[in-house]
Amino acid sequence: MMVVVRAGLSPERLTLAGAELADEVGFDQVTLSALARRFDVKQASLYAHLKNSHELKTRIALLALEELADRVADAVAGRAGKDALTAFANAYRDYARAHPGRYEAARYRLDPETAAASAGVRHAQMTRAILRGYDLAEPDQTHAVRMLGSVFHGYASLEAAGAFDHTDVAAQQSWDWTLDCLDTALRSRSTPRPAA
Repeated sequence: MMVVVRAGLSPERLTLAGAELADEVGFDQVTLSALARRFDVKQASLYAHLKNSHELKTRIALLALEELADRVADAVAGRAGKDALTAFANAYRDYARAHPGRYEAARYRLDPETAAASAGVRHAQMTRAILRGYDLAEPDQTHAVRMLGSVFHGYASLEAAGAFDHTDVAAQQSWDWTLDCLDTALRSRSTPRPAA
């Protein structure tokens, strides 16, 4: 079967359109057929640019990881300690609220080689950079990376699902309280520096 290349379509344009679609209908609903409908083309015409829905979802995941890493890097630049932790957390939460489908895509399981070349590595590096301000030794630093990722993701996911809509306490108040508790917990695990 001969595939006709549609003018104006490219892997990059399709990835961005897929990311926009994910934000509108959810990452799970993003398929090549849904994308073809968006461009009013036959699904077969997309195969000149993308192999399958897995490649599309992988590309959206990589885009989301890159966007999120850029936002976090901008937010934490020049900050340290609790200020850096709060800026990091707020950038993460704000992205999840502004781009729910892309945020979900950032959790997409990538093969090890793709993951190692992705902006996911920058996320881990930035988290560890923030934690340097807390003087955590290993394995506490690794535990802290996992704790922060779990708390931020859990909060963002529950908030997106409307889990905090049924109480008089504002979600922002709980978020601020959570960040205070994280800062206190991290400081409590700080390793004393040797005397000079």
